[in-house]
Amino acid sequence: MKWLYFGSLLFCISSVAQQTPLPAGSHDPDQPDAASSTPSHLRVGGIAPALATAEDKIESHDYDGARPLLLGYLQQHPADARALFDLGFVEDSTGQQDAAERDYGKAIAADPKQFEPHAALGLLYAQTNRGDKALPELQTASQLEPASHDAAAKAQVWRSLAQLQLGTDPAGAKQSLLKALQLTPGNDTPADLVLTGQIAEANDDPEDASTAYQRALAADPGSAGATSGLAHLLLKAKKPQEAEPLLRTSLAKHPEDTGLTAQLATALAAQGNDAEAITTLDKLHQLQPANLDVTRMLADAYLRNGSADKAAPLLAEAVQAAPKDPGLLTSYGQSLIYTKQFAAAIPILERAAAADPHDEEAWGGLAFAHSQLRQDDEVLKDLSARQKIAPDTPETLFLWATSYDNLHQMKQAAEYYERFLAAANGKYPNEEWQAKHRLVTLGHGH
Repeated sequence: MKWLYFGSLLFCISSVAQQTPLPAGSHDPDQPDAASSTPSHLRVGGIAPALATAEDKIESHDYDGARPLLLGYLQQHPADARALFDLGFVEDSTGQQDAAERDYGKAIAADPKQFEPHAALGLLYAQTNRGDKALPELQTASQLEPASHDAAAKAQVWRSLAQLQLGTDPAGAKQSLLKALQLTPGNDTPADLVLTGQIAEANDDPEDASTAYQRALAADPGSAGATSGLAHLLLKAKKPQEAEPLLRTSLAKHPEDTGLTAQLATALAAQGNDAEAITTLDKLHQLQPANLDVTRMLADAYLRNGSADKAAPLLAEAVQAAPKDPGLLTSYGQSLIYTKQFAAAIPILERAAAADPHDEEAWGGLAFAHSQLRQDDEVLKDLSARQKIAPDTPETLFLWATSYDNLHQMKQAAEYYERFLAAANGKYPNEEWQAKHRLVTLGHGH
């Protein structure tokens, strides 16, 4: 069996993979798709005229013309696997993902040995962030033969498997990519080199990762995926001065790339250039005001720079857009604490802790805000909740001590002052002086 528009199918598969939120650089839109050269006129004959006409229309991207033909044909032949796949393809191509998923599934049920619907359904799942469902479909497709016997189609499935496996099974990702490259020898692209680098990095081999990224950059200067990967290695190795020029070169080609911009801001901040780091993120925020990731990064930069008054309104707007995001809620609550709006911070941080009970920053922020309002019973509750998920720090030990002290629980206060002094080690001179003074008053002289 041969699909008339099989080249289009592979183009669709590559396009879906490109949109899938998988590791950066997994597909390069500037590189030609090897499957696009599949001759469109080659197909096995013997199919019904209505179905043949529908496939001709699909080949010419006349999806509105193909749909009624397919629906009419399927009324008479509801279990025709080929027609069901055709209909799924039409729906997929016109953005009707739920319908496409349904009809790809029906095609698989009608004939589980077809490569095409397994591949298309797997990539559709990947596109919609359902990697747990995408993986078995693509694994099944990898064991089947495309109707066209096109090695590029099979290789694309193996590449997609490698992308999915990268985060959880880097060794498996390496084997999947090797199988893809074996199917299309000599046709590896800069995107393959980027994926090779990501897999090497995931397998804790930074040297091979760096080599792969550098080869990708040699083949495609300014590649976002290769630049991001190499910059990550350099920043991790505390070489921000080497990462910066790479990032600037790539951003000239991809000025709205959020990840590259964040890396450049990190490189600038690591070199003490906080002002330009903030300017860099602010420009991106102006280009993408609705992008919550960008808003978060800019607000975090303001917080690190001591400009909480600028971070707070950004985070307030972001929280309105994503009211249940625990990270945004915690950052917003912290910005309110920095601007001494303690009473306003408490309900925000309570929402953060309710959304993510394991957010130690939310519990710590709550404890500090309650301490500033002299609500010492609440402080102890907050610290108890935090203590269940994270070890105490000098800051939390001091809060334990002062809250017990304010509540006249002298034994506990003295114990925590002692623990605070042992942990502080001269880094908190004002609080250490206060702790020593209170210990003397409590009869535990230092």
